[in-house]
Amino acid sequence: MAPILVPIQTRNHAVLSISRELLSAARHIASGSGGEVEALLLSDDPSATAAQIGSADRVLTMAHPALRDYNPEAQLMSILAAVRQRSPAAVVLAYDTMGLDLAAALSQELGWPMVGYCSSISMSNGHLTSESHIYGGRLTAQSQATLPAIITVLPGAFEEDQGSQSAIREELAPPPQLNSLRITHIETASPPMGDVDLTRADKILCVGRGIGDKDNIGAAQALAQLLGAELAGSRPVVDSGWLPKERQVGKSGKKVKPKLYLALGVSGAPEHLEGMKSSEIVIAINNDEAAPIFGTAHYGATCDLHSLIATLSARLR
Repeated sequence: MAPILVPIQTRNHAVLSISRELLSAARHIASGSGGEVEALLLSDDPSATAAQIGSADRVLTMAHPALRDYNPEAQLMSILAAVRQRSPAAVVLAYDTMGLDLAAALSQELGWPMVGYCSSISMSNGHLTSESHIYGGRLTAQSQATLPAIITVLPGAFEEDQGSQSAIREELAPPPQLNSLRITHIETASPPMGDVDLTRADKILCVGRGIGDKDNIGAAQALAQLLGAELAGSRPVVDSGWLPKERQVGKSGKKVKPKLYLALGVSGAPEHLEGMKSSEIVIAINNDEAAPIFGTAHYGATCDLHSLIATLSARLR
């Protein structure tokens, strides 16, 4: 059977955790189709990274100086070249910056269907069945697609594949288009380190749009201090300027795994769940009983947020 192809994401020659999640998703598809899982490693020096990928049946490497830093044009040309050489049943990408860059372009170039926002995937009778979060996670849509197809998976939907098998390695020839790219990588800019590292916090109190306005942030901050927790915010809160970027949780913020995650007025869009889904205990407070956050929370309550903050703060004092 045709393989399932997973382009691997790296940073400084280290495999990112999202790629291990995608390998796990690919394994779900392969188990229903009888195919292998093939990892595609694009780099200026794949040998420095290939040994880290122990959960694929085969590691395909492609080396070229243009693949040293992330360049969407170079990635697209290289993945297309790999697809034409390997004829996979599916290409699995994450619903993240790279996936948004490449998935639709691959679908258009190959003429394959694309299924996005996938939270679960299964194979039956040669058809791919998937569930996708839509409308900010408030609805789940089920769809079927014939293979071959392009699939984008929600980060956090699958556990990281921890396989350690000895994968077969095979080198692929880079496409000649890499020698005449229109896009040039100039530099990689990292945001400055702030006064907090949410990724190391044991307790996080996160406020969402339900907090109301900036004037209510102080009460939430006081409650966080009483709990011994770090204060964080969802993207709407940070975009509004109520909290600094370094305190944002979600796809475009920090990915956290605290022992306690208290979500106050957070709706629970898929982009936010991506950043905190692995928390040990999630407690959600929202006055909308249909808020998607309750699908992830271990405990939840529908009540007035501001009354809860005041009452809980008084109890803790």
